[in-house]
Amino acid sequence: MTDLTQAGWIWLAKGAGAVAGSAISLAYILPKHRRDAAIRFAVGVVCGMIFGGATGLKLSEQLGLTAKLGPAEIMLMGAAAASLCAWSAIGLLLRYFHTRAAERGAGRTQIREPHQQKGI
Repeated sequence: MTDLTQAGWIWLAKGAGAVAGSAISLAYILPKHRRDAAIRFAVGVVCGMIFGGATGLKLSEQLGLTAKLGPAEIMLMGAAAASLCAWSAIGLLLRYFHTRAAERGAGRTQIREPHQQKGI
């Protein structure tokens, strides 16, 4: 089990970072239901696995840690950060689209049925 290749360690670090970031995101914004928690956890893990590499490289570059950290540590850091931020970014997008939909709906007039009109 200790004979993992460098690529194996990187994938393991990326997965651990993605799971850790998802768990932290569940802790700081508590979900309302189990389904919400499961969806948030899954989205965090997937985003951490997909965007973990690029996020880790950018963070290590911005912090000046590229020469001091190994590839597995960079992947762990990036996957955790991407996973942690995934639900917040999705929440902001959903809020934006909900407000746009509400603004569009506010411009329309509502048609009432005859039995709902006052005085009839």
